[in-house]
Amino acid sequence: MAKVLIVDDSVFMRTVIRDMLQKDPSLEIVGTASNGIEALEKIKNLRPDLITLDIEMPRMNGLEVLRELKSAEWHPKTLMLSSLTSEGAEMTAEAIRLGADDFMLKPKDVPQLRLIADELIATIRHLLTSPPSPRKEPSVVTQRDRNAECVVLIGSSAGGPPMLDVILSKLPADLRAGVVITQHMPVGFTAPLAARFNRLAHMPVKETENGDMLKNSSVFLSKAGVHTMISAALTREGKRTGRIIHSSAPPVHGVRPAVDKMFESAARVYGKNVVAVILSGMGNDAGAGAAAIREAGGTTILCDQKDCLVYGMARSAIQHNAVDQVLPLANIPEAVERIVGKMTEDCNV
Repeated sequence: MAKVLIVDDSVFMRTVIRDMLQKDPSLEIVGTASNGIEALEKIKNLRPDLITLDIEMPRMNGLEVLRELKSAEWHPKTLMLSSLTSEGAEMTAEAIRLGADDFMLKPKDVPQLRLIADELIATIRHLLTSPPSPRKEPSVVTQRDRNAECVVLIGSSAGGPPMLDVILSKLPADLRAGVVITQHMPVGFTAPLAARFNRLAHMPVKETENGDMLKNSSVFLSKAGVHTMISAALTREGKRTGRIIHSSAPPVHGVRPAVDKMFESAARVYGKNVVAVILSGMGNDAGAGAAAIREAGGTTILCDQKDCLVYGMARSAIQHNAVDQVLPLANIPEAVERIVGKMTEDCNV
């Protein structure tokens, strides 16, 4: 049984988090703390496996706790609970730089708080089973500076980040394709998410910037608040590749960035040299885009429903008859690598 310490200055939040986590018999709530000073003392005495950590607290805030933990004898996994504000985004980015393992967003209203229970438990389980090793530095990859002739697209929403951890930690450093991820996330929070992914992936990960050229062995995470579109560009050798374009077009399916926008635009540029992966997420985003990829001759992989927190996005692709493979999460990285290898061979024929 894993030991969890809840750290939050709000009595209400401590109670809600405790109630949510007690639904999982594999988790033992060993205590709570209302500020950083109390938290450090309880970490020392109780030695929890994981702490949920609020950022804004009196006497000592969450960022100060992370700084103190750097030199502490006991180092629990740390899940930051961040407020949905621009200041919360900035502090979350700093928390990731200071060593926090992951973050989740705290909804403002009570009904929404109860709805994140499954995602909170899934995230904690993932953190507790993840190896504590630091990010591996990739070896020198000679084709990293080459523009991508193939592209891997990943779309996800609720429940997606822990799944992305698995995929990014298993994709090889020398993948001969560019990778673009659209994860539904509020404005300001994709930068710290990219920074966290960058610690565990074998390829460099960055938040998209307008005009980024897709490169082999590089990962781009769609910036929240704009759609990530893929436009056609030419390499110096005259080969066709892709460039990231940010679009301020209205939200699609109520979200921006939308997976459909990324999928549809990439299908026009890369045609049959697209591998799309759809992970956990609610709503219909990704279905129409998967249909465009199938029409262009590309390949779409769904994660098996048993590994997804929510299956709405995947179900939308099924309804569009646009699915080539359904695989367990653990098998997706190998499948992507195999398909990219075949595409690369075909490009060089």
